[in-house]
Amino acid sequence: MTTDNRLIVCPHCGAVNRIHPGREAEAACGKCHAKVFEDHPLELVGSTFDRHIAKSEVPILVDFYSPTCGPCLMMGPQFADAAKTLFPRVRLAKIDTSAEQAVAARYGIRAVPTLILFRDGREIARQSGAMNARDIEAWTRQHV
Repeated sequence: MTTDNRLIVCPHCGAVNRIHPGREAEAACGKCHAKVFEDHPLELVGSTFDRHIAKSEVPILVDFYSPTCGPCLMMGPQFADAAKTLFPRVRLAKIDTSAEQAVAARYGIRAVPTLILFRDGREIARQSGAMNARDIEAWTRQHV
Protein backbone atom coordinates (compact mmCIF):
# COMPACT_ATOMS: atom_id res chain seq x y z
CA MET A 1 0.00 0.00 0.00
CA THR A 2 1.34 3.42 -0.88
CA THR A 3 1.11 6.54 1.21
CA ASP A 4 -0.32 8.45 -1.78
CA ASN A 5 -3.81 7.12 -1.04
CA ARG A 6 -6.33 9.61 0.29
CA LEU A 7 -9.00 8.96 2.88
CA ILE A 8 -12.57 9.56 1.73
CA VAL A 9 -15.68 8.94 3.83
CA CYS A 10 -18.44 6.94 2.12
CA PRO A 11 -21.61 9.07 1.90
CA HIS A 12 -23.79 5.96 2.23
CA CYS A 13 -22.40 4.02 5.20
CA GLY A 14 -19.80 6.36 6.73
CA ALA A 15 -16.87 3.97 6.27
CA VAL A 16 -13.48 5.59 5.70
CA ASN A 17 -11.91 4.37 2.46
CA ARG A 18 -8.35 4.67 1.13
CA ILE A 19 -8.58 5.81 -2.48
CA HIS A 20 -5.70 6.21 -4.92
CA PRO A 21 -5.59 9.79 -6.31
CA GLY A 22 -7.19 9.95 -9.73
CA ARG A 23 -9.52 7.04 -8.95
CA GLU A 24 -12.04 8.98 -6.84
CA ALA A 25 -14.64 9.08 -9.62
CA GLU A 26 -14.96 5.30 -9.96
CA ALA A 27 -14.06 4.13 -6.43
CA ALA A 28 -16.46 1.88 -4.55
CA CYS A 29 -16.73 1.63 -0.77
CA GLY A 30 -14.97 -1.37 0.71
CA LYS A 31 -17.84 -1.88 3.17
CA CYS A 32 -21.13 -1.19 1.32
CA HIS A 33 -19.78 -1.21 -2.28
CA ALA A 34 -21.60 2.03 -3.20
CA LYS A 35 -19.82 4.85 -5.01
CA VAL A 36 -17.60 6.77 -2.58
CA PHE A 37 -17.59 10.04 -4.51
CA GLU A 38 -20.38 11.47 -6.66
CA ASP A 39 -20.81 14.63 -8.70
CA HIS A 40 -23.65 16.12 -6.65
CA PRO A 41 -23.76 17.75 -3.21
CA LEU A 42 -24.14 15.52 -0.15
CA GLU A 43 -26.80 16.40 2.40
CA LEU A 44 -25.09 16.22 5.80
CA VAL A 45 -26.43 16.19 9.35
CA GLY A 46 -24.51 16.83 12.56
CA SER A 47 -22.92 13.40 13.00
CA THR A 48 -22.14 12.86 9.30
CA PHE A 49 -20.84 16.42 9.02
CA ASP A 50 -18.26 15.86 11.74
CA ARG A 51 -17.12 12.55 10.27
CA HIS A 52 -16.72 13.91 6.73
CA ILE A 53 -14.85 17.03 7.87
CA ALA A 54 -12.54 15.20 10.28
CA LYS A 55 -11.77 12.06 8.26
CA SER A 56 -11.75 13.08 4.58
CA GLU A 57 -8.53 14.12 2.91
CA VAL A 58 -10.39 15.63 -0.05
CA PRO A 59 -11.31 19.32 0.30
CA ILE A 60 -14.98 19.74 1.23
CA LEU A 61 -17.01 22.81 0.32
CA VAL A 62 -20.02 23.10 2.61
CA ASP A 63 -23.09 25.24 1.88
CA PHE A 64 -24.65 26.29 5.18
CA TYR A 65 -28.23 27.04 4.12
CA SER A 66 -31.82 27.26 5.27
CA PRO A 67 -34.73 25.79 3.29
CA THR A 68 -36.75 28.95 4.00
CA CYS A 69 -34.11 31.35 2.67
CA GLY A 70 -34.81 32.83 -0.78
CA PRO A 71 -31.15 33.38 -1.75
CA CYS A 72 -30.34 29.84 -0.52
CA LEU A 73 -33.07 28.39 -2.72
CA MET A 74 -31.80 30.37 -5.70
CA MET A 75 -28.22 29.24 -5.08
CA GLY A 76 -29.11 25.54 -4.64
CA PRO A 77 -29.11 24.65 -8.36
CA GLN A 78 -25.96 26.74 -8.88
CA PHE A 79 -24.23 24.81 -6.10
CA ALA A 80 -25.29 21.52 -7.72
CA ASP A 81 -23.87 22.69 -11.08
CA ALA A 82 -20.58 23.64 -9.39
CA ALA A 83 -20.42 20.14 -7.86
CA LYS A 84 -20.35 18.62 -11.36
CA THR A 85 -17.50 20.90 -12.45
CA LEU A 86 -15.42 20.57 -9.27
CA PHE A 87 -15.84 16.76 -9.15
CA PRO A 88 -13.67 14.89 -8.13
CA ARG A 89 -11.15 17.48 -6.89
CA VAL A 90 -13.56 18.86 -4.25
CA ARG A 91 -16.54 17.26 -2.52
CA LEU A 92 -19.54 19.57 -2.15
CA ALA A 93 -21.97 19.20 0.73
CA LYS A 94 -24.92 21.02 2.24
CA ILE A 95 -26.09 21.37 5.82
CA ASP A 96 -29.46 22.78 6.88
CA THR A 97 -28.71 25.36 9.59
CA SER A 98 -32.30 25.39 10.86
CA ALA A 99 -32.16 21.62 11.53
CA GLU A 100 -28.50 21.57 12.64
CA GLN A 101 -28.31 24.67 14.84
CA ALA A 102 -25.45 23.30 16.97
CA VAL A 103 -23.19 22.90 13.93
CA ALA A 104 -24.16 26.36 12.66
CA ALA A 105 -23.39 27.87 16.07
CA ARG A 106 -20.05 26.07 16.31
CA TYR A 107 -18.97 27.69 13.03
CA GLY A 108 -20.46 31.09 13.84
CA ILE A 109 -22.92 31.08 10.95
CA ARG A 110 -24.77 34.40 11.16
CA ALA A 111 -26.13 34.60 7.62
CA VAL A 112 -27.13 32.08 4.99
CA PRO A 113 -26.05 31.02 2.53
CA THR A 114 -22.49 30.77 3.78
CA LEU A 115 -19.87 28.61 2.08
CA ILE A 116 -17.00 27.19 4.11
CA LEU A 117 -14.15 25.30 2.48
CA PHE A 118 -12.51 22.66 4.69
CA ARG A 119 -9.26 20.80 4.13
CA ASP A 120 -7.70 18.29 6.53
CA GLY A 121 -10.40 19.00 9.12
CA ARG A 122 -9.81 22.76 9.20
CA GLU A 123 -11.62 25.74 7.74
CA ILE A 124 -9.47 27.35 5.05
CA ALA A 125 -11.90 29.86 3.49
CA ARG A 126 -15.36 31.35 4.03
CA GLN A 127 -17.77 33.34 1.86
CA SER A 128 -21.26 34.59 2.71
CA GLY A 129 -23.95 35.42 0.19
CA ALA A 130 -25.44 33.73 -2.85
CA MET A 131 -23.20 33.06 -5.84
CA ASN A 132 -23.67 31.56 -9.28
CA ALA A 133 -21.94 28.32 -10.32
CA ARG A 134 -19.04 30.07 -12.07
CA ASP A 135 -18.30 32.22 -9.04
CA ILE A 136 -18.49 29.21 -6.70
CA GLU A 137 -16.04 27.31 -8.92
CA ALA A 138 -13.62 30.24 -9.24
CA TRP A 139 -13.72 31.01 -5.51
CA THR A 140 -13.11 27.34 -4.64
CA ARG A 141 -10.23 26.92 -7.10
CA GLN A 142 -8.63 30.07 -5.71
CA HIS A 143 -8.43 28.48 -2.25
CA VAL A 144 -7.67 24.81 -3.07
